[in-house]
Amino acid sequence: MSKQNHFSISSRSLVKLGVAMSLSLPLLAQAETKACRHPSFPQEVQCGQVERPLDPSHTEGKKIAIHYVVLPSKDRNKLNDAVFLLAGGPGQSAINVASFGDTILGKLNRRRDLVFVDQRGTGKSASLSCTELEMSEKILDKASAIKETLACKDKLQKLPHGDLRFYSTSIAVQDLEAVRLAQNYGAINLVGASYGTRVGLEFLRQFPQSVRRLIIDGVVPPDLNLLASDAKKALDGVFADCKANARCHQAYPDLEADWKTLMQSGTRQASFIHPRLGKEISVPVTNEDVVSMVFKGLYSPTVTSVLPYAITQARQGKFAALANLSGSFAHPSPMAMNMGMHFTVWCTEAYARPRMSNAQDEFAALMGDMYDKICSAWPKGVVPPEFFTIPASKSPVLLLSGGIDPVTPIRNGEQVAKALGNKARHISIDNAGHGLLAQGCVREVVSQFISAKDDEAALAVDAKCVRQIPRPLVWLPPQENKAAASGEKQ
Repeated sequence: MSKQNHFSISSRSLVKLGVAMSLSLPLLAQAETKACRHPSFPQEVQCGQVERPLDPSHTEGKKIAIHYVVLPSKDRNKLNDAVFLLAGGPGQSAINVASFGDTILGKLNRRRDLVFVDQRGTGKSASLSCTELEMSEKILDKASAIKETLACKDKLQKLPHGDLRFYSTSIAVQDLEAVRLAQNYGAINLVGASYGTRVGLEFLRQFPQSVRRLIIDGVVPPDLNLLASDAKKALDGVFADCKANARCHQAYPDLEADWKTLMQSGTRQASFIHPRLGKEISVPVTNEDVVSMVFKGLYSPTVTSVLPYAITQARQGKFAALANLSGSFAHPSPMAMNMGMHFTVWCTEAYARPRMSNAQDEFAALMGDMYDKICSAWPKGVVPPEFFTIPASKSPVLLLSGGIDPVTPIRNGEQVAKALGNKARHISIDNAGHGLLAQGCVREVVSQFISAKDDEAALAVDAKCVRQIPRPLVWLPPQENKAAASGEKQ
């Protein structure tokens, strides 16, 4: 992100599998959908599934069911270029986040079907869920998390669909093409967020003729290294902005020094009231725990605005604010991930080529250490060399990036847009975090991009409304907020 593999694969099998992944088209008989209910929608939707080979090189072997939900267009002049939402993670269920997709893409549903496919390994599609890990009440316990993850791997391998070599992105996009064919759509529009951007790029590479338009938000290039995050840069930006902002600097005059002191404190015992369980808990907090919590708090500028307070509190031994910001106490939500699928994808794709060490970056070192421990024991599939390439696109592609995104920064979008060629357009917002689809008028730009009648009009869509926005004001506790306001009047 020793590379032991719990499966023995001959060289001939590897070559055969790689060819099958690159060339096989999922030609299946058309599948019928049936009326069903989804908790996010008051109306009936359509549910369907297609049978797919677990191993694409053995089409007559073990089959898995790929489930999907269609939110059908009611327009008499319905268009045949459906919109597919590609979920993030890896590990999110697209069906579970269908309400988010409808919120962002609902305007397009007037004339187009919206389609939500549970990628293999997620949701109802041969789930690789690690329930003990995903529902665990333990917090800030990396050793237990690794132990539970590897125990889950052993359980997953005993499932009928538990050959973990066959859940890569390259195989999964063939399932998407099977759904497109089963529904008899023409070339489709795809909207991918975070890891879903990698899925979209791989679908475009394998099935360029099946793509009408592609939108990728928070770009994850196929060759992205786990250690290539911008988390340290994003945190340094928080310190710099606080120093430059009178309101923040007055409340937190030594924020960067507070962070350095916190990171030099070593492991300490912290006690606080668990907001969900309603009881006091006491846990050891290591430097790695602190880094992990801050990393999660950097995803959203709104959450990041509370980080100065949370860091200052943590330096005083009070970790409740930081733990809450990181989601450590949160209920499992529809946005949660199937962690078995998450590690199956990352351990295959991030370890397919040598990784560069980045020990000077505490965020990169934390992620690298955890994934190294898990992935050294995790079965790995075959990644075709072509997966790491980005051919020039013949279809319009809209790329979206946030300037203070700690995981998919603007340079990712710039790099991929350059590779895609003159059919790509990149839009960025300097002070936005991870994901722009819900930012201001971006959804309107997305709607116009997909609705445009031809490629030229799509690439020329008016995006002036996507203005640069300032960071949210730093959060202050009520008393400090009053003092800061008083100081400003003086």
